[in-house]
Amino acid sequence: MSDANAGQPPASDFDRMTRDIADVPAVEVITTVAVHLMSAAAVNLGLAEEGPEHKDLDEARKLINALAGLVTASATEISSFHAAPLRDGLKSLQLAFREASVVPDEPGQGPGEKFTGPVFG
Repeated sequence: MSDANAGQPPASDFDRMTRDIADVPAVEVITTVAVHLMSAAAVNLGLAEEGPEHKDLDEARKLINALAGLVTASATEISSFHAAPLRDGLKSLQLAFREASVVPDEPGQGPGEKFTGPVFG
């Protein structure tokens, strides 16, 4: 006998999870997502402990673009207190990307720069 709900939590657990996420402030959700994007981009830039083993600049570019869009779009909603460190982290990743690239992008063409403008060291 097969159970269509096998491996899924009971419906009451879904209700509890829905209520739990509703209690999380938007600024916390946004900053958490941003930190995950930053971490993933850093790994793909080869900045993790294993370094070059996980380096993938194409993946890093995608993650930095997503991060730049999120940070730029949400900056006015989450206040400077939260946005400033996210912007700093984003800029660091953009500069690390430029440094890791064999052929660096032109200023304004690097990952996320369509949202942030050209990034210079």
